[in-house]
Amino acid sequence: QVHLVESGGGLVQAGGSLRLSCAGSGRIFNDWAIAWFRQAPGKEREFVAALSSGIGESTYYKDSVKGRFSISRDKNTVYLQMTGVKPEDTAVYYCATVYDSDFEKTSGSWGKGTQVTVSS
Repeated sequence: QVHLVESGGGLVQAGGSLRLSCAGSGRIFNDWAIAWFRQAPGKEREFVAALSSGIGESTYYKDSVKGRFSISRDKNTVYLQMTGVKPEDTAVYYCATVYDSDFEKTSGSWGKGTQVTVSS
C-alpha cells in the first residue's frame, strides 16, 4: 500500500500557473506509475496525466491539457505543473498509483485531493 498526499492547490486566475505535488511514502512508491485525476462539481472523475514507473519515464496526457500541463517525478514526489490554466480546469485533483500497462487504471492507492479553482 502506498500512502499519497496531494498539495499545492488554490485559487488562480485564468492564464496563470500552479504546481501540484503528490508526496508518496512507502518503499514501493517509485515502482508505480502515478497519475493525476480530477473531479469537477457534478461531474465524474477524469484522467488528466500519468507518468510511468522507474527510469526512462514516459508520460501521457488528456488531450485538453496537452501543452499546458506537465507531469514529472523527483524522488518521492510527483508534480503536476499547470500553466495557462482555464476555468474548466477547476476541480479537485487527486493522484493515484496506476499500471504501466494502463495509465488510466488505478491500483487502489489514492490521495485525498487538493482543490484547484480558476477564476475567469
